[in-house]
Amino acid sequence: MAQSTKCLILLAVIALFFVTEIIPLAVTAMAGAIACGLLGFIPAKQVFSGLSNSTVVLFAGMFVVGAAMFYTGLAQRIGETVVRFTGTGENSLMIGIMLVGAALSSVLSNTGTAACLLPVVLGVCAAATACSIGRVRSSKDPCFYRTDASGIRLRRWRYHHSGRYAS
Repeated sequence: MAQSTKCLILLAVIALFFVTEIIPLAVTAMAGAIACGLLGFIPAKQVFSGLSNSTVVLFAGMFVVGAAMFYTGLAQRIGETVVRFTGTGENSLMIGIMLVGAALSSVLSNTGTAACLLPVVLGVCAAATACSIGRVRSSKDPCFYRTDASGIRLRRWRYHHSGRYAS
């Protein structure tokens, strides 16, 4: 069997593992690279040489910092603060996220900012969603009024027993 056919079969198996996630994605990626080296598709010295690049190491380190922000609750707290100050409107949330991004980029590289801003944006989305479904109701919480998913204020109607609205 030709090397190209073997390589296509290996790539098909790796793609199948990626799609089905039978084994974890990181294990699939590493196993695919190792299999390419063992089968002689690429030289053994080049199997993991791409991981020694300084940009890759920087990304990996900043993803660790971003994950730590997510798991410790710092990203959620920053998100709630942004929603508290800006509200749940699209434009105001965008301005708040841009201000947080500017603050992060003042102390981090562009790559680090991108890696750390993702958990913060997820925290903003979680806080805005909590406001939009009405779970947050007190004036000390990030959302002072009830909104729908698009950030539009909902009126709090009360129904009379006759079925008519009253404000």
